Amino acid sequence: MATPEELKAINADTQIDARGTACPGPLLEVKKGITTVEVGQVMELLSSDASTNKDVPRWAQKKGHDYLGTLEDAGFWRIFVKRGK
Repeated sequence: MATPEELKAINADTQIDARGTACPGPLLEVKKGITTVEVGQVMELLSSDASTNKDVPRWAQKKGHDYLGTLEDAGFWRIFVKRGK
């Protein structure tokens, strides 16, 4: 997992804003969004749903993607996933 400084330096290849949606909304957005980036590229999810912090890393591991980490921002989280396959 990346350090907070490393996460802040990431320029994601795509960003998905799922703030204001409740579970399972953010996870569904990640599942759709990962198909929009190439293998090795990074997707950033913005989510205000706390359960996303557990759901996305589990999903990424199960599907063969790299969960890079999460940054907490003002009232939401920035979750980074690198497409693995």
